[in-house]
Amino acid sequence: MNRFVRIYLLPGAVLQSVVVAGGYGTGREVVEYFTNQGMYAGLMGLTVAAVSMAIIFCLCLEVSRVFQVYNYRSFFQVLLGKSWFLFEIVAGTMFMLVIAVIGSATGEVMKNELGLHPMVGVVIMLTAVTLLIFYGRELITRILAYWSILLYAIFIVYIISVFSLLSGDITQGMAISEEKSGWLIKGLQYTFYNAPAIPIILYCAMAIETRRQAIIAGITGALITTIPGLMLHISFAANYPGILDEALPIYSIFTMLDIDVLKYAYLLMLFGTFIETGAGNLQGFMERLDSWRRDTNRTPLSRGAHAGITAGLMLIAGSLSHFGIVNLIAAGYGTLAWAYFVVFVVPLFTIGIYKLIKA
Repeated sequence: MNRFVRIYLLPGAVLQSVVVAGGYGTGREVVEYFTNQGMYAGLMGLTVAAVSMAIIFCLCLEVSRVFQVYNYRSFFQVLLGKSWFLFEIVAGTMFMLVIAVIGSATGEVMKNELGLHPMVGVVIMLTAVTLLIFYGRELITRILAYWSILLYAIFIVYIISVFSLLSGDITQGMAISEEKSGWLIKGLQYTFYNAPAIPIILYCAMAIETRRQAIIAGITGALITTIPGLMLHISFAANYPGILDEALPIYSIFTMLDIDVLKYAYLLMLFGTFIETGAGNLQGFMERLDSWRRDTNRTPLSRGAHAGITAGLMLIAGSLSHFGIVNLIAAGYGTLAWAYFVVFVVPLFTIGIYKLIKA
């Protein structure tokens, strides 16, 4: 992997692979925070999300570069000092919720497409994530980066197909859209619960050496992360307003397109993204554990120990998936967004900026 990719594209590609999970990839998250506000208001909300994500991403990369912190424990020791564990409490809760959403989405796909019991998908995902964690950071980073390319390729084909075959439906959906006034708050909420994934994936930002590189990588990463959401939001106009009540919104669009090859390619990409999200988050947790052990003069955990911890956490989080993807996203993500605002966004824009200026 060449230097340009490692500096400017890899952080955004890895973040995208972690963020585009069960809620985002199925379209439920995009509907909940953007399409629900109306087609035009949703576009404004997406703009807010992209700008706020870019600012936060740039700041995080610069703090990471200046203070040489590449795992979230060290990062929050810079921002919160001895209170760094507050982020871990919220992040742990969010991690369990994300895995539950992924498990729920996987179960829905398995049931709808293959007629299998939802737990089959959960078991496959658990096994794949555990294997990735066993083989470590370098493999995970490469897979996250290359899978991001596949995701974008399929998204581009998807959006071209939608505009080619459903342009009349999109025009009609845009015309009857009912606009709401909550787009600003929804856009910020979306950023507040997604941006905290940045400190977790700092292990892939070690190549950044200058402030200019951090700023460009941050802006590029924000665009990489939010453009798929823009594509989905616009495509959802084809089935507006019926799509607002769909558990798996993108399924209704595939039904309208009636292109089986594209649908199964997307499902393959989506299932791989579920696995990526679990692996990306858990690798960040393993980096944090190993950092703590080094600080206490102990050796990092073995690959087998990493895999064992991963399997245990995946089992616990997967047990929450029976609550359903709609309820998990609507109730859980919105609440945790404000908790992240307190323990992450506020310290970043106060203590973080102060320490950068002082440094």
